[in-house]
Amino acid sequence: MVPLVVVKLGGGLITEKAMLTTSKSEVIHRLTAEVAEAEQHGVRVVLVHGAGSFGHLRAKQWALADGRSDAVGGDDCTSQDEAVARVREDMMLLSKEVCSALGAAGLTTSSHPPHAWAEGTGPSFKGDVLRLVPDHRTPVTWGDVVPVHGPKEFGILSGDDLVYRCAMELPNVVRVVFAMGGADGVLRRPPVAGEPQELISVWSEDEGYVGHHASDIDVTGGIGLKVQRAQSIASAGIETSFVNGEVAGRLRAAVLGEDVRGTRFPPAQKG
Repeated sequence: MVPLVVVKLGGGLITEKAMLTTSKSEVIHRLTAEVAEAEQHGVRVVLVHGAGSFGHLRAKQWALADGRSDAVGGDDCTSQDEAVARVREDMMLLSKEVCSALGAAGLTTSSHPPHAWAEGTGPSFKGDVLRLVPDHRTPVTWGDVVPVHGPKEFGILSGDDLVYRCAMELPNVVRVVFAMGGADGVLRRPPVAGEPQELISVWSEDEGYVGHHASDIDVTGGIGLKVQRAQSIASAGIETSFVNGEVAGRLRAAVLGEDVRGTRFPPAQKG
């Protein structure tokens, strides 16, 4: 069976996170070209991407992560229901751009909007993850506003939770790669302009770090959630790493399991 790699493209990497629905097209094309090149070397990729400015800003304004409420946003929507619809539409647009770039790099894709097949939030959401098993196409899915049972009615399903479930449930997953922007991997403390980054090259359980969560923008847990999910995946025996997707070639190298600057979460020994 062909080795499978789950790749997460961070929303802050592929969009201008502070500018509503603004993508980084050149970055998207370079990253998808690296994915396509890696697939030519004997692996298959399941691609999960973040929301960035296509999801977080409007979701924050309308408190969509908290579910049904009397929240009033300050954008061009008139209700939470309209905001839910707009976020889903915006995420479809971003995913379409990602899929188009993968197509330009020579890959055929399949698109899987979570609001159409998943229910609930967190790592125990309900949904058939096996729909993401690659056939002749590269599956693409993303963080989204999904239905939630009960009075909440809806909530935000993080792309990081999708990555975790893919790693746990898809067959023959050999590694997981989180590609991020702004840092070479997991840092011991938030980066400061003009100062060297304190990169954690190899994660250990007793590693001390102070993660930065942009709570004014991010609605899904930020770097802290990514680290938690990476720890759980590595504990299940699957190689996991964080790399800087802004540096050309690092995503490709990480997908192929090559030595690359970043943070490595050593897989627990099975058996």
